[in-house]
Amino acid sequence: MSGPNAPLSQAVILAGGQATRLRPYTDTRPKAMVEVADRPIIDYQLEWLAGYGVEHVVVSCGYKAEVLREHLESHPTGPETTLLVEDEPLGRGGALRYAASGLRESAEPYYALNGDVLTWFPLDEFTAFHRAQGGVATLALAQYQTSWGIVDVTDDGAIEGFTQSPMLPFWINAGVYVFERAATELLPAKGDHESTTFPDLAAEGRLFGYRINGFWRGVDTVKDVKEASEQIPALRGAQQAG
Repeated sequence: MSGPNAPLSQAVILAGGQATRLRPYTDTRPKAMVEVADRPIIDYQLEWLAGYGVEHVVVSCGYKAEVLREHLESHPTGPETTLLVEDEPLGRGGALRYAASGLRESAEPYYALNGDVLTWFPLDEFTAFHRAQGGVATLALAQYQTSWGIVDVTDDGAIEGFTQSPMLPFWINAGVYVFERAATELLPAKGDHESTTFPDLAAEGRLFGYRINGFWRGVDTVKDVKEASEQIPALRGAQQAG
């Protein structure tokens, strides 16, 4: 299948990093193998990608790579996976570039995911948006939800109420991308793409953002694991009921 609605068949997942803020979960495993609602994060990601036609996923890792390798080798279903192990920390941009070296030869774009993201939104719409914009890369954007409570207060200081952890009118990088093949060589060999590649592409008008309409959660701390483990069963239960 070709054309604007053709699904993408390949993706990369960044599963490196020691994730010290997730200890003790990451004492014995990489972040992507941390279990949320009794499943490793990477299993949710592979299942989501497969549901939209992805057939091959390159997983880049470093810390506790053997744990991830054993898990992927025993994975009975889902996309074919290729594991690449970083000999030294490359930074997120360098890791993306390194992971892309394991993709099969093709002219089609590919997805890229941070290994600590749980999300469900329509990847076919994300891809169509990317193609329609004609850019080199498209970022998925999640609406920012503050962890702080907001106080509703009048000009004279009277407090009218409180709102716990509201969504704010700002958008953040959700850690999910569509990259054209030409974007790969623009990524740094070492370092962070968010402070190098992305600002350059934005200045050139070749970077776009797709606002997610769906569940998104970054898993960075022990609190995130606990909260996501409550959110996901409730979310899936509501979907089945609907």
